[in-house]
Amino acid sequence: MRIVIDGRMLNESGIGRYIRNLINNLAILDKESEYFILHLKEDYKRLKYKDNFNKVLANFPWYGFFEQIKLPGLIKSLNPDLVHFPHFNVPVCYRGKFVVTIHDLIHQRFRMKRATTLNPLFYQVKQFGYTKVFKNAARKSDKILVPSNYVKDLLQDRWEVEGKKVVITHEAVDDKIFLIKNAITKKEIDKAIKKFSIKLPFIFYVGNAHPHKNVEGLIRAFKDLEKKHPDLSLVLSGSDHYFWRRLKEKYPGQNIIYTGYISDKELVALYKRATAFIMPSLEEGFGIPILEAMACGTLVVSSNKGSLIEVGGDAAFYFDPTNPGDMTAKVLQILDDKKLRQKLIEKGLKRCKEFSWKRLAQQTLETYKQCV
Repeated sequence: MRIVIDGRMLNESGIGRYIRNLINNLAILDKESEYFILHLKEDYKRLKYKDNFNKVLANFPWYGFFEQIKLPGLIKSLNPDLVHFPHFNVPVCYRGKFVVTIHDLIHQRFRMKRATTLNPLFYQVKQFGYTKVFKNAARKSDKILVPSNYVKDLLQDRWEVEGKKVVITHEAVDDKIFLIKNAITKKEIDKAIKKFSIKLPFIFYVGNAHPHKNVEGLIRAFKDLEKKHPDLSLVLSGSDHYFWRRLKEKYPGQNIIYTGYISDKELVALYKRATAFIMPSLEEGFGIPILEAMACGTLVVSSNKGSLIEVGGDAAFYFDPTNPGDMTAKVLQILDDKKLRQKLIEKGLKRCKEFSWKRLAQQTLETYKQCV
C-alpha cells in the first residue's frame, strides 16, 4: 500500500501527540507499505525517517486557502492508495480515498462567541467554514476513526453517519510519560514545585482554558473549597494565551497558581506531587490527562460528561460539572476519605495500562487495509 499521512499538525499538542504515536507504532508494525508523511517546513527540515517512511514538504498552513487549493494536487502527485487525515480539515475538492480521524465534535457543539478573539462577523464566517469542511470529511471519507464510543454515538445521532463507517481506536498515555515517570527523581520533583512556588497540598489541572474546559467553574468551586481547606492550592497549567490571561485577570489569588506552559518532566512532577488531578470539562472526545494522572499514581476527580466515564472507568471519582456545589462536595469527600483515595489510585494504575498506542496503530492499519 502507498499511504499518505497528513502530519502538518505535528506540533499541535493533542493532534500532534496522536500523529507522533501513530507513526512511531506503524513503523514497528508495517514494514511492507510505503508511507509519505506531509510536513510543514520547520518539521520537514528537522525530521528524519527510515526505511519505508518518507517525508514530504507540504508547507500549507491548516484551515488556509492553500490547504484547500494546492494540497490536493500535491497528494495526487504521490499516487497514494489511501490518505489519512488526522483531523477533519480535509480539502473539500480532494477526490481520492481517505480515512479521517475525528477526535471530538467540540467545534460543532460549543459555538460560543466567548470562545473566540475574532470579531462577530469573522467568527461566523470561520464557523461556517468549519461546518462545511467537517460535513465534507464525514460524508466523503471511506472510514472515520474516533477515540471513543461517545464520539461515535454523536456522529451517528447528530450527523447521521452510518455506524459501520466508524472505527473506535482508543488513545493512550504517551510512552514518553511512562519513561519520565519511571526515571524522575525526588530532587527533580522538588525543583518543579519550587520553580512555580507551589504550596502543598494542591489540586492540579492541565489543559487549555477554552470555555468547554470549564476552568472558570473549577475556580469557583475552589473558592468554596478554600473555606474548609484554607491550606489547599489550585495549580493550573497550560500554554499562556488569551483565555488563560483572561482568567488570571478575573481570578487572581494567593492560592491559585497559573504556571503557563510546562515541560513533560514538569508535568510528571506535578502529577506525582498533586493530592488530586481534576478534569472539570463539559465536553471531551477522550481525555488523555486522566490516564496520564493515573499512570503517575495520582487520584483523579473528573467530570461525568462526554467520554470521561468511558476513559476513567471505575478508577476515577465523578461529579456533575454543571453543578459547582457537586464538584466541591466530591473533592471534599475524596480529601477526607484516605481509604477511598488509595483504592482509586490503585485502580488507576491498572486502568491506564488498558489503553495502548500499539493497539491503536494495529486497528488503524487494519482499517487502511479494508479501505484499499
